Amino acid sequence: MLISGQCQCGNVSFNLEWLPDPTRIPAWACSCSFCQAHKGVWTSSPSAKLKVQINDAQQLTRHTFGTKTAEFLICKQCEDTPLVTSEIDGRLYAVVNVHALQDISPTLLKHFQSNFDGESVEQRTERRRRNWIANVTINGL
Repeated sequence: MLISGQCQCGNVSFNLEWLPDPTRIPAWACSCSFCQAHKGVWTSSPSAKLKVQINDAQQLTRHTFGTKTAEFLICKQCEDTPLVTSEIDGRLYAVVNVHALQDISPTLLKHFQSNFDGESVEQRTERRRRNWIANVTINGL
């Protein structure tokens, strides 16, 4: 299934090829204050392919936290956070915000709550390696 998405203004857009076609799309609502403030509800599939287009990189903020293991890409124009990336062993992984997905039936989303407090850097990295999108291309950065 090919799923399109973008931030509100379209500065950051993407095509997510979900393989095989999903019967449900997991949607993890993170409980951290950043994700709560930025409406971060994330999805991924390790077998998916993600192609991202950044139209104006000057209008993009890359935000990291203390562990510096992930970058939240925030559009300055509309303040949306359409995706998060993490580089692990030279490979780029990502999750996308379900609020950025277009033309997806809400009934396809299966919502979960997430809390990653207390997770070590090693545990966090391994979780991302197992669950995040592993085939990521970003143009325009």
